[in-house]
Order: sequence, then C-alpha cells, then structure tokens
Amino acid sequence: MANPKRKWSKARTARARSNWKLSLPGLVECPQCHTQKLPHKVCKTCGYYKGKAVVQTEDQE
Repeated sequence: MANPKRKWSKARTARARSNWKLSLPGLVECPQCHTQKLPHKVCKTCGYYKGKAVVQTEDQE
C-alpha cells in the first residue's frame, strides 16, 4: 500500500477539518399549533399536515 510522502502540518489538518460543521435543521412554524417542526413533515404535536388531520394524537382522543 502507498504511504504519504510527508506528514501533514497541524495547520493544514485544522484547515481540512474546518468544514466538518453540523448545521441546524431548517425549522418552520406549524400553522395549526405554532410549534417548530421540520418542513414537509407531519407535526408531532398536533398531527396535522397541509391543514388536514393525518395522525391521531393523544390530545385528540
């Protein structure tokens, strides 16, 4: 197997790792209950998607 010719410097290593960031998910407000939710997903709190009740929640029972 091939081996690297020379050691990477600490600055070069840090520069290579500088783009390994976690980004926050893009959250939107639910139009029914106004909690934060992922876009294009059913709201976990109220169970609504696109203005229709899709999932029965414990509050609705």
